Formats: sequence, structure tokens, C-alpha cells
Amino acid sequence: MGGVAVRLTKRIVDQAQAGPKPSFVWDSELRGFGLRIEPTGTKSFMLRYRTRDAGPSGPKRFFTIGRFGPLTVDQAREQAKAVLGAVSLGQDPAAELTRDRAEQTFGAAAELFLAEHVQLKRKAGTHADYESLLRLYALPTLGKRKLTDVTRGDLSRLHASLNDRPYQANRLLAVIGSLYSFAEKRDLVPEHYNPARRIEKFREDRRERYLSRDELERLGTALQLGETQGLPWQLDPKKPASKHLPKAENCVTFLSEPVAAAIRLLMFTGARLREILELRWEYVDLERGLLLLPDSKTGRKTIVLNSTARGILAGLPQQGPFVVPGKSLDQPRADLKKPWEAVSAHAGLAGVRLHDLRHTFASIGAGASLGLPIVGKLLGHNQPQTTARYAHLDADPLRQAAELIGGKIADAIGGAHRADRASAPE
Repeated sequence: MGGVAVRLTKRIVDQAQAGPKPSFVWDSELRGFGLRIEPTGTKSFMLRYRTRDAGPSGPKRFFTIGRFGPLTVDQAREQAKAVLGAVSLGQDPAAELTRDRAEQTFGAAAELFLAEHVQLKRKAGTHADYESLLRLYALPTLGKRKLTDVTRGDLSRLHASLNDRPYQANRLLAVIGSLYSFAEKRDLVPEHYNPARRIEKFREDRRERYLSRDELERLGTALQLGETQGLPWQLDPKKPASKHLPKAENCVTFLSEPVAAAIRLLMFTGARLREILELRWEYVDLERGLLLLPDSKTGRKTIVLNSTARGILAGLPQQGPFVVPGKSLDQPRADLKKPWEAVSAHAGLAGVRLHDLRHTFASIGAGASLGLPIVGKLLGHNQPQTTARYAHLDADPLRQAAELIGGKIADAIGGAHRADRASAPE
């Protein structure tokens, strides 16, 4: 295996150019230490050696140390020295790595991926989503398979089996792809081995439901009723009768003050659900009308409160660290699933999600021609294209322009236009 020999430095590695085939630059000082340059431009440090038992004429072993970038030249050189030290003691690191790869299962790699990558480098919500997808869909079928035995065909079939849940199917494919990228960095699979690549994803129809004025009025009425008299619910006639079922007058769902306030805050701030449920009183600045969130889906975030939202917060009792406490005052509420089901059912909002309140907040701002940058800032969007989905709602300037042009044309054609209208059949 040829290649030039020169003392490897960062400058030499930076200047190394990719060719049509893999090429090598060997270090002139540490025997066997070198750089491999792939045709794609990927640069990896490696080591070639002979085991102690093989002798000077025995076969050479090749051991990949890691990629340039995550590893500096000096770090790779020190690791190469450590591997050579193990070789001098009679060990064969390349053979051990091959054996480890062969024995590693998809399930074991998934546990390592969740514990040493996702949990440490991603938000708690992301970790929960990744773990849920892997445990529900991937591990039951792939968990006991060897990591390198999983093929693109296996993942294509798994992906296709979730065709009735396109969003989850596509997210699962992305998570598995990330798992294999992690496994490659840990040398658990060969370089560029990622069976999740080049699998066509399902088309996802973005759900953007906006509440009308009438729907918002019905929602407000349902919230008020839930706080005062309770929301009536129907007994399921399909279930067997029982003497323990409540009387009809007791079949109501009451909303606690914090729960009703949480739903209203989602309406009046456009905040995400977790931002409200995990909101601490220490983040609330009523004097300036701000929610100062140290962390959110997009990082640190400031939510500007309108007067209604400020009034909602000012009217809540501060009974613990969280604005919307859970089962105990020192914990946040986990979700609003059951109360929202009751409220949306009574308001006649079948299929409307809590997240649609955020879409509604944005749609009203866009429809009022506040400008997409302002709307995006209120929502906490980092990228303009995220807010661009509401561009078609920003209709007022277009409508004004259409009226202006139409008016000038009507003035130009004058009486003929009015005569045509007058003679048109009823």
C-alpha cells in the first residue's frame, strides 16, 4: 500500500487532496501511523502494524483510529502510540475490533446511542422521542440482529410497515440513520455503513388547522363552563351498565384554575405546550410583560406577553415553583390531554390539537399584516422559512392592491361597465 512519507501536521492534513481512489500519507516519524484520504474527501487516521507473533514477514493489520476533525493530529498520534504499545504486549487491536463489531447487536448499539449520545447532547424531549420510536418500532424486530447484518431492505420493509403513520415512519428512519452515524464514529460498523441512507421517505401533509372566530368563541365558552359548572360528558352506551356508574348530573369534568389558565396561555401567547407546562414563576416578569425562558426547542427564548396573558398570570396563585403544577406542587403538569379532550369535544372542535392554538395565533398575526418577521419573532422561530408557511395568510396588502387595480379599471371603463351590470340578467 503506497503513499508518500512526511511528518504529519495539521497543515499537511489540510492540504492533502482527494483523488479518484483512496490515497495515503504516512508519517515519517511514527512507523505505521498515517492518513487515509477517501475520494469523497473524508480523512481518517490509521495505523498499520504486524502482530508480535507474525514476525517481520507476516501479514499487516490495519486499524482505523478516527476521523480528522473530531481528532487532531496530535491526539491521533498519541492514540497510535497506545495501540502500538498494546501490540508490543501481544495484543491484536484490529482483530479485537472486528470481533467486537461482529458481536455488537442493534439493541446494544441502540442503548449505547441513547445513553452516550442522545441523553448527553440532545434535549430531554428529543431523548424521549428517540427512545420511544426505537423501543416501539425498531427493537422488537431488529434488537437481536447483529448491527452489521441489518440491511437497507430490512429498514425499507420496517419503514413501509408504518405507511399509515408517515410522520413516525420518517422520524424512525432518521433516528436509525443517526444511530448508525454514531456507531461508525465508535468503530462499531465499517466506515460509510449506514443502511438507512437512500430510502425514499413518505410524503407528509403538514397539518395547519386555524380556528375561526366562531370556533374561538365556542372554545372560550367551553373553558368558562369547565371552570364553573363543569363540562358534561356522555356515558358510553356500548359498555355494560354498572351500579357504580355516576348519576347523569355528576357526569361532568371540572377544569382546575391552572389547567384552564394553561390552555388560555397557549391561545394568547402562541407558545409551545412544553413551554407553558414547564414554565416556572422565576421566568415570569409581569412588570415588563415577558416570559424569559432559559431553554426551549430553539434555545433561550423571550415571549412577549399581551395584556390578556399578563392578566391570566397575575390572577394565578403562586403555590410552588411551576405556574401549572402537576400531582405535587414541586413538579410540572405532564400533559393536558384529558382536559383538552373534554374542552374540544364540548366546543365542537373535533380533531383540533393544542398545537393548533399556536397556528391560530400565528395566522391571526399574518392575516393582520404584522409582517412575517414580527410573527416569527413572537413565535420564537430561528429560521425565516419556518414562518413562511403562514405567508399565504398575509392577504391584506394583496387584497388592497387588487381592490386598487380593480377600482382603476372600473373607473377606466366607466359607464360601459355599469351598463353591462345593469343589463345583466337577474
